[in-house]
Amino acid sequence: MEIRERGEGFRAFWRERHLCTLSTVRPDGTLHVVPVGVTLDADSATARVITSRGSYKARRIGAAEQGAAVAVCQVDGRRWSTLEGRARVLDSAEEVADAERRYAERYRTPRPNPERVVIHIEITRVLGNV
Repeated sequence: MEIRERGEGFRAFWRERHLCTLSTVRPDGTLHVVPVGVTLDADSATARVITSRGSYKARRIGAAEQGAAVAVCQVDGRRWSTLEGRARVLDSAEEVADAERRYAERYRTPRPNPERVVIHIEITRVLGNV
């Protein structure tokens, strides 16, 4: 089922305040999994993570020429959802401000960070039990 076809329960689950995990693949093929805050725009089938430019996840994703394969996942009891896709790093002031606004709506206003970038995920697959 495509993300745009998911019901309101799915969208509501991704608006609730839950920490998530972001999984990326290291050069040796092992997984790098870290806790993150994720915002979802189901209408455009995109998700966003804000982070520092120098973080390992931003460096790994930024090094991938065709976008990096990633997954973000959140769990709440028996409810869970994973979003898979291709990620790239965006650093324009407009993209960062938009991602910060979205993050503030779901979590809280992020602390100032002049090194902030956005991990922008184009969602290709949705899994879950929501």
